[in-house]
Amino acid sequence: MEKESRIAIYGAIAANVAIAAVKFIAAAVTGSSAMLSEGVHSLVDTADGLLLLLGKHRSARPPDAEHPFGHGKELYFWTLIVAIMIFAAGGGVSIYEGILHLLHPRQIEDPTWNYVVLGAAAVFEGTSLIISIHEFKKKDGQGYLAAMRSSKDPTTFTIVLEDSAALAGLTIAFLGVWLGHRLGNPYLDGAASIGIGLVLAAVAVFLASQSRGLLVGESADRELLAAIRALASADPGVSAVGRPLTMHFGPHEVLVVLRIEFDAALTASGVAEAIERIETRIRSERPDVKHIYVEARSLHQRARA
Repeated sequence: MEKESRIAIYGAIAANVAIAAVKFIAAAVTGSSAMLSEGVHSLVDTADGLLLLLGKHRSARPPDAEHPFGHGKELYFWTLIVAIMIFAAGGGVSIYEGILHLLHPRQIEDPTWNYVVLGAAAVFEGTSLIISIHEFKKKDGQGYLAAMRSSKDPTTFTIVLEDSAALAGLTIAFLGVWLGHRLGNPYLDGAASIGIGLVLAAVAVFLASQSRGLLVGESADRELLAAIRALASADPGVSAVGRPLTMHFGPHEVLVVLRIEFDAALTASGVAEAIERIETRIRSERPDVKHIYVEARSLHQRARA
């Protein structure tokens, strides 16, 4: 999974560097507000990819005295920074540029360069999107939006969102340039820039919402909770298992607290052996579970409570 998410990020960075350069050249030649906004968009996407790589690097650091559970949540922090950048540097600048163009419209004399650049950008962005969708893993029968909401690894679905927003932005930019030139209305170019900014702002809000949930201690998904409970209940010394308490410290690092009621006939050593069996079974079946803490109770304890 680590290799897969890095492939998606590298592919997106390579595409965005090339696209940003040609968009800025086209904007300088034609004076198109929408093309300038698209150039800013690609530049922001490039910076976002670098920030995601930084987050992955820092989150991989081993535990230390001040961070006994490791640095996995660094990835969620840097994803939040990416969301802020998309909102401010991407959406904000695009909307601002669009408003300026509406206040001081400039007619595009020859949109040929814009069409060439938009076509080339669509090819690059489409290729990057295909790579990111291929690397993004979702369960059978699950839609992409639902998979993004349930995913605990923001790197791959961030790239999917960025590439999807990029293609939407290219479509809006094309319509703004084409309609503006065909109808002789320069205001449509500025309106397209504002539309691109709104798309980026929507993506940023979604990413910020996902990052917030993971940073404040989001639980593991229901399927993992059910599997952990079933594995613990299968032990012969267990009478009842409460709902597991879980938290993600990274995409593949889960903390689990289990409240287990053991058979009253078990001795202290028998309970200890049962706990060891349960932990071994859970770690074997669910390798993402790195930390397990068991709160043990006997049936006699429950009766007295």
